[in-house]
Amino acid sequence: MAGRTDNARWGIAHIFASYNNTIIHITDITGTETISKASGGMVVKVDRMESSPTAAMMAAKKAAEAAIEKGLTGINVKIKAPGGHNGPNNPGPGAQAAVRALSRMGLKIGIIEDVTPIPHDSCRKKGGKRGRRV
Repeated sequence: MAGRTDNARWGIAHIFASYNNTIIHITDITGTETISKASGGMVVKVDRMESSPTAAMMAAKKAAEAAIEKGLTGINVKIKAPGGHNGPNNPGPGAQAAVRALSRMGLKIGIIEDVTPIPHDSCRKKGGKRGRRV
């Protein structure tokens, strides 16, 4: 590769952000080998704080430190919400904070992508024939 000047080592940050927790999983570029992982529950003591932006930032910082130590310089981000036919399709409060923390740690951010599973017509939704009556 004659024309390339940047010799960045890239990885993928898989961020799963639900309303109960935020999980940051950093893999190599193929997505098969884990480099580091951290979650909101690993950095805070109180259960209700697991999904907070603060916990997500601390978890992202922890995961990024381990990734940088192993020689990663750039990262592509894949954000995932629970999705499916019953889960919410929009990511929880920790997603944005985690991405911001990763960039603040000095990792170059490439593509930010939403990989929430969307059903192409699925199992029957819960709630019965007449839906959920409020």
